[in-house]
Amino acid sequence: MLIVMRREATAEDVEAVVAAIAALGFEARPLPGHGRTAIGVLGNDGPIDPARFTHLEGILEVVPVSEPYKQVSREWKREPTRVPLGAVWIGGGEEAGIIAGPCAVESRSQIVEVAHALREAGAIALRGGAFKPRTSPYSFQGLGEKGLELLAEARARTGLPIVTEALEPSGVERVAEVADVIQVGARNMQNAPLLRKAGQSGVPVLIKRGPAATVTELLLAAEYVLAEGNPHVILCERGVRGFDSATRNMFDVSAIPLVHQRSHLPILGDPSHATGASALVPAVALAALAAGADGLLIEVHPEPARALSDGAQSLDPEAFARLLRKARALLEALGRELSTLPEGVPA
Repeated sequence: MLIVMRREATAEDVEAVVAAIAALGFEARPLPGHGRTAIGVLGNDGPIDPARFTHLEGILEVVPVSEPYKQVSREWKREPTRVPLGAVWIGGGEEAGIIAGPCAVESRSQIVEVAHALREAGAIALRGGAFKPRTSPYSFQGLGEKGLELLAEARARTGLPIVTEALEPSGVERVAEVADVIQVGARNMQNAPLLRKAGQSGVPVLIKRGPAATVTELLLAAEYVLAEGNPHVILCERGVRGFDSATRNMFDVSAIPLVHQRSHLPILGDPSHATGASALVPAVALAALAAGADGLLIEVHPEPARALSDGAQSLDPEAFARLLRKARALLEALGRELSTLPEGVPA
């Protein structure tokens, strides 16, 4: 439920509504806006009779929130959320940001080389896994702590913010010390303890849609983070499991406008994991932008044939630069543009 106050409502009016909500055993979440305040009601499993509040001074309307997720909903917050990413933002609709990098951090030379290439091409952030949740326990699992150190070095050298994954609640705090955005991977999308811990970190969180998850389940995963008081969540469509094995996954392009319809949170497209094939990545990336994605998450490796993980779906730096040239042209035709790091950020 959302209680919208009149423009002329006083601080005392707002306090009286908050007290009435607390008296019912629920949590009140004041949401100051442009010219008026709204108060969200949290903690109720079912509908609340609006008559419990309509007699109070200063109330304009009481709006039921019909979706199972609340703070994530467009009913809760109409304007798009913009999530800080270093010196830039993700979300808002006007710009699209490109986050790119290798599936895994493999060495100092690899991550620094690709970071410089990405910065030159126009990426706004560097992605790379220090801790890797692989399907097989015998596959490369990442460099761990050393990988975090190398990511921090790459950021210091290029100015690119860092997006990297936390695998378990106990590791969130260490990842948060380095990451500008904590990634929750597809396998962990419904790991409630991890989502709660990431929310408590205060660091922006990127949540990838699980391979068998509905859009509603993705939005409920985001609700876990917002429920901890962290409003900075980025969603990511990376393909769902389909019946056709010709591609790694089935990229659900319709999820992008659907998320924008239902939620104020930004959403990225991940064409690399969706297709599993580098030759298909550019076309699917452009389709995501055409559908309104707030950006892309793309795997780029200096030598894909030698990558320790996901080389088949990784672009090399030259192919990545070509894709960004096409993305700029497409976005210009749509009245949008690519985000860029501001001048003064070290390169």
